[in-house]
Formats: sequence, structure tokens, C-alpha cells
Amino acid sequence: MENVPKNFYRTSIKALILDNQKRFLLALQEDGYWELPGGGLDFGEKPEDGLRRELREEMGLEITYMDKRPSYFVTALNLRGTWKSNVVYEVRVENLDFKPSNECVEVRFFTSEEALKLKLFPGVKEFAEEFNPENHSVI
Repeated sequence: MENVPKNFYRTSIKALILDNQKRFLLALQEDGYWELPGGGLDFGEKPEDGLRRELREEMGLEITYMDKRPSYFVTALNLRGTWKSNVVYEVRVENLDFKPSNECVEVRFFTSEEALKLKLFPGVKEFAEEFNPENHSVI
């Protein structure tokens, strides 16, 4: 395990993309894990810039709207034994015509109950357990 201070969390900015049934979008990675779209925030990077960059790089998607405040903030011990925080912003994208990459080979919408049956990263599991569709409006 890396030599990291005990108070260190790797911060990832994640996209909450909802369909008209208030299900959330997950991306299947090549390693078989389902993940919220997004990724690590670079030092000094603004959340909006980081999320736009990550969705372009990993999926070829363009954000058309991003809420100014996060909808969820979850923490979990990742698969390598390092603490990670996911800051989840509700966003809308131009379309879902994604470009496959090793970080996104498939996308699908799920309810929390459906998602919790999948192979999820620990932070996504925490998110799915906290997700409340009543906190979000229909697109």
C-alpha cells in the first residue's frame, strides 16, 4: 500500500446522469466493475472542469448542464486499500452516444436495487445505498 497520510482522500468527481424514470447511469469498465462516470480531480482543477474533462476522455460525452452543488458525497476504502471520496454532481449530457474505452465499454441505467446486485466499486456501492430518487426532478 502507498505511504499516504492517514487523513488523505483521493477525490473523484462523478456524474449523476438520470433518465426520465430517475434511474442513474453507470459505466461498465473492462475489468468488469460498474462505475459512475467521472474520475480523479487534478490538483487545482475546478470540479466542473474536471468532470467535463473526464467525460470527454473516458466516454466522448459533452456536458450540457451541471448542478452548481454536489448531490452526494460518499467515502469508501477502494480496492487498493486507499480511502477515496466521490463528489457526485447531477449533470445532463448532449447525448449518450459514448465512445468505448477501457473505462467505459457499456452504459446502462439502474435503480439502486438493481445496481446493488452488480459488481460495483466500493464508492459506487455507498452511492447506490444513499441514492434517493425523490431528491431529483424528472428530466
